[in-house]
Amino acid sequence: MIFLDFEKQLHSVQGNFTLQVCCELTPQNLITFFGKSGAGKTTILRILAGLDSPDSGVIQVNDEIWYDACAKINLPPQKRRIGFVFQDYALFPNMSVEENLSFALPKNADKSRVESLLEITELGALRKFKPNMLSGGQQQRVALARALVRNPQILLLDEPFSALDSAMSRKLQEELLRIHQHFKLTTFLVSHNFSEVFFLSNFVVHLELGKIDKKGTPDEVFLNGLPSGKFRQSGTILEVSKNGLVYIVNVLVGNEIVQITASEEEVKNLQSGDSVIVASKAWNPMFVKIDS
Repeated sequence: MIFLDFEKQLHSVQGNFTLQVCCELTPQNLITFFGKSGAGKTTILRILAGLDSPDSGVIQVNDEIWYDACAKINLPPQKRRIGFVFQDYALFPNMSVEENLSFALPKNADKSRVESLLEITELGALRKFKPNMLSGGQQQRVALARALVRNPQILLLDEPFSALDSAMSRKLQEELLRIHQHFKLTTFLVSHNFSEVFFLSNFVVHLELGKIDKKGTPDEVFLNGLPSGKFRQSGTILEVSKNGLVYIVNVLVGNEIVQITASEEEVKNLQSGDSVIVASKAWNPMFVKIDS
């Protein structure tokens, strides 16, 4: 079990507030921290990594105390079995792919792990390339492999797909899921993308100005008991327009614009820019507005 119970004072454009995290989380799940910018999501990752310290509280991972303010325990990052993929990947520009991985390998660790990860992440052919010679998707894959070279218990991902187009993002999400399951990791993901959350996550921790206001499966957090349907897709409302007795709703789903007919009752709370889940049961589409 992973037990988080800590507080930290934060400063944001909305003013000062206290980040308050108290939850028990199940190992080997893929857990998403979700919320608006400035809610404290990235700070939680940095605290887990030992890069920031709480003002008070306890962090326990299985039977090991990583942080305890009262007992004055605060394990340094190198003593926490974590791998961190930063939003900008933070690769060393003067090192090749292979050198980036080798640099992160712990002292006295088996050097064959670098070779194994190059194979698992399909980077073998790029081993001598430097980051500026790689695409965004390839750089993301190198950053992920470098995080895994330390054989972590916990993988921390700070919006790793935000700079990628939708096709590459989906491909790398599938790869991440495969790696998460292969290494039996506990993975913490920061994301603003509903499609990512529903595809990847077992569990969501929803934050509002530093406080956990909802937690559970993606369905429990976002869909409020919507019955299962033949399909469900997340998207963004582009336009709601009246056409005779019905309304036409244009929804951006990935790179595609989908037009759906809806009743006045269904669209009364919808407007351009709203995030929605479009679901269908027996070919009868329905909208559920997502409270982000």
